[in-house]
Amino acid sequence: MKDRFLQELADKLYLAERDRVAIPPLTEFSKALTLDDAYAIQLKNIDRVTAMGYKISGKKIGLTSPGIQQQLGVNEPDFGHLFASMDCREGKIDTTQLIAPKIEAELAFVLGDNLTGGNVSAMDVRKATKYVVGAFEIVDSRVADWKIKLADTVADNASSGRYILGKKRLKVDAVELPSEHMILYKNGEKVQEGIGANVMGDPCVAVAWLANCLWGFGVPFKKGEVILSGAFSAAPAAVKGDVFRVEFKSFGTIDAEFV
Repeated sequence: MKDRFLQELADKLYLAERDRVAIPPLTEFSKALTLDDAYAIQLKNIDRVTAMGYKISGKKIGLTSPGIQQQLGVNEPDFGHLFASMDCREGKIDTTQLIAPKIEAELAFVLGDNLTGGNVSAMDVRKATKYVVGAFEIVDSRVADWKIKLADTVADNASSGRYILGKKRLKVDAVELPSEHMILYKNGEKVQEGIGANVMGDPCVAVAWLANCLWGFGVPFKKGEVILSGAFSAAPAAVKGDVFRVEFKSFGTIDAEFV
């Protein structure tokens, strides 16, 4: 009975994303929805779309920075899946395919080795990482007006939307990640800034947390995957016509245009 109910909630989220019509929070359908329930819902939809041919390109950790947690009223991180179809290589984001996008500046780890076993440390992350790049993550919510609790965004694939990877690739030991600084501009005006230490003290720690959390659900980190490690600051909203630029101290600049 419970599995059928969780499947019904998964169906609601899938249709909301497919049709780009937001729905009420899942926690309004069930006040007793747990985090385990929410992750089960997420994985039901991951299994659905991979069966349809979607290719997983990586994983993401969300809700890592104090700014994001305060913005959305939650107090712990979450995780989601990335798909190759989310990669906006040209830096243009099609707003007709999204509902209520926001944009985050962060670092992406590209793995040179698998990370498995459930006891991954920050040092293990450093050893397994092929290179790090600056990145934009475009988050989107299938829940109306972003009125989410933690279980809502978890079920909704951690509010995943799109991502853009920067061009400048650095070895993980070539830069002090906790002190890496970024400034985010919206339509030429500075709107956010932050440092890597905002991401659980060190983005490598965030990636290790994510690897261990996912392993508990039987989901491995695989060689070649992109791991988005979490936002340096709160995420401004974006609409058609907006242009964003992030300037990293070490990773150069990245541009994003919402069309």
